[in-house]
Amino acid sequence: MSPREPRWSRPGYDVVVVGSGPNGLAASAAFARAGLATLLLEAGDTPGGGARTEELTLPGFHHDVCSTVHPLGAVSPWFRSLGLERHGLSWVHPAAPLAHVLDAGRTVLLERSVAETARHLGRDGASYRALMEPFAERFDELAPMVLAGVRRPQAPFLMARFGLAALRSMQGLARSRFREPAAGALLAGIAAHAVLPLDTAATASFALVLASAGHAVGWPVARGGSAAIVAALLACFREAGGELVTGIRVSRLADLPPARAYVLDVTPRQLLAIAGERLTPRYRRSMERYRYGPGVFKMDWALREPIPWRDPACLRSATVHLAGNIGQIARAEAVVHRGAVADPPFVLLVQPTLFDPGRAPPGGHIAWAYCHVPHGSGLDLSQALEAFVERFAPGFKDCVLARRCVTARELELHNPNYVGGDIAGGMSDLRQLFFRPAARLDPYATSAPDVFLCSSSTPPGGGVHGMCGYWAARSVMRKVFGKSGELR
Repeated sequence: MSPREPRWSRPGYDVVVVGSGPNGLAASAAFARAGLATLLLEAGDTPGGGARTEELTLPGFHHDVCSTVHPLGAVSPWFRSLGLERHGLSWVHPAAPLAHVLDAGRTVLLERSVAETARHLGRDGASYRALMEPFAERFDELAPMVLAGVRRPQAPFLMARFGLAALRSMQGLARSRFREPAAGALLAGIAAHAVLPLDTAATASFALVLASAGHAVGWPVARGGSAAIVAALLACFREAGGELVTGIRVSRLADLPPARAYVLDVTPRQLLAIAGERLTPRYRRSMERYRYGPGVFKMDWALREPIPWRDPACLRSATVHLAGNIGQIARAEAVVHRGAVADPPFVLLVQPTLFDPGRAPPGGHIAWAYCHVPHGSGLDLSQALEAFVERFAPGFKDCVLARRCVTARELELHNPNYVGGDIAGGMSDLRQLFFRPAARLDPYATSAPDVFLCSSSTPPGGGVHGMCGYWAARSVMRKVFGKSGELR
């Protein structure tokens, strides 16, 4: 982009936001609703970052480019306050939030009811209820605290109880609570969303938050695809007078129009490239030390019919973990972190058209799956991944009309925020779970007084919930514009 050829409408703005992923949009909506002249810039032709929905395989088959299932989006305090339903967003709830395939003959389900889930966990049913019921029953209090990053909890005793279990490793929690395979495997598969070895401290937190969300609000999908979330956020932004310009890839701050604040929905690597010359040496070094995690290999399929699961219980959920027991999951994640490809891998599969049929032509279906791979991997694992799905769904490959695969390396080419194929914005181990991108009182503010971060590389981290953008906007309003309090 040449600064001599501006495509925006004003010579200057109160705030310029770079990147229109859910966090960039959430921050932009906050600024515009506060009455600030706000410009949102997006490198792609359409907004959304990873929350895009496109015809990736065949005409009429609408696939999500990245995430599909959004339990944290459904409970996000900022999304709820914006009233996204006014702009067409509706959530579709599968019968069961999650199906976890233990082996070829048995599936354990995360049901909406804690009691119903526990009923199928044998001798561990009572222990599962004792662990999960306090968090599921008070999830409306727990979720805002979890999504608040490092802030004083509003319900300290509930948060303390949660922390005692959440700060443990998933393996440690399972060993202390469960005697049979099913319960530990169910939670371990959820913990594997952290893309960390399961003996790592705080991996249990991912399982407890997402399982509690499943019981309290479900694991819904946005009707029509994840782009519906983006469309609703964009409508809120434009309704408040915000301006969006697409097709602008920002390589340096000097390319941007004058503004009192610049808010970047990027990871530390892109921050250094765009604004490195404005940052202090000490802050630059902290950004250079920021660590990224393993990547993913993803496949999308257009299908002539639903996946023919060996266990029909898998048809009750949009999300299926092909994972085995906790030992198998732990081995797979440990192998990936050692820089190798796991065999068998942990596979997460999503089949949204069982519950949102309008995303495919009549009778057709879509599905996608990913497995974790070493950071920056360029390996094409399509044959191995399809063969693995076939083990649990004989005849699956005969259902495939078209397929698309993308390696971890290609993911980064599609979206520079996915460094090395890391879709979470950086490693989420204990240190970077709480102190991302660095240990600072205000993680959204950089060492430059007018430059801020709002991406998933800031608290509370990955997921389509917009809270990184919300908290960044709060920081900007306080530090640059001298305003405090809740954003509306």
